[in-house]
Amino acid sequence: MSIQNARKIAARGPAEHSVRDQIVTAAHDYFAHYGYAKTTVADLAREIGFSKAYIYRFFESKQAIGEAICADCLDQVFTQVRDAVEQGQDATDKFRRFAKTVTGAGVELFFSDRKLYEIAAHASSEKWAATQAYKERLQRLLEDILKQGRESGEFERKTPLDETRRSIFYALMPFMDPLFLERSLDLLPDAQVEVTGLVLRSLAP
Repeated sequence: MSIQNARKIAARGPAEHSVRDQIVTAAHDYFAHYGYAKTTVADLAREIGFSKAYIYRFFESKQAIGEAICADCLDQVFTQVRDAVEQGQDATDKFRRFAKTVTGAGVELFFSDRKLYEIAAHASSEKWAATQAYKERLQRLLEDILKQGRESGEFERKTPLDETRRSIFYALMPFMDPLFLERSLDLLPDAQVEVTGLVLRSLAP
């Protein structure tokens, strides 16, 4: 391979990344205006000024574009949750911060933009990879909190760790999953606070 060809290949990566970002940004705006369900790849191509074939070079389907948008949004939520947890004084405080932030960040993000909520709800119902990865990351973070609580003596150790993590995650699902969260809005913040308190009492040694 010549040095000139190697440079062309090296330069292609950032350029293609820029085009992907351009498609995702335009798709986000288009979905926000017309809705995810009513938008086609042909619509996006006309809006951006690309051909359908060119968009398919970067995304294999409309869902793939939606997944990219969804992943970016969920990354924002997870970052807020992780940062809040890191500020906790102990495992109990970290768990309270986890529950409060995952609920608050989700409400702020999804329900400030109803079209974005539509994508998030669709992604959750269809079990897109982005939403599954988000839930796995939250569960790993939750497990780290539980481990710290067990090591410090704040939390009981008799129940298997994986069972405890899953059970707590199920209990918090109405305040995390977009499909459930919308139905829980009129219960907030009291319901989330009370469930958090109940969970912590169940974790007492």
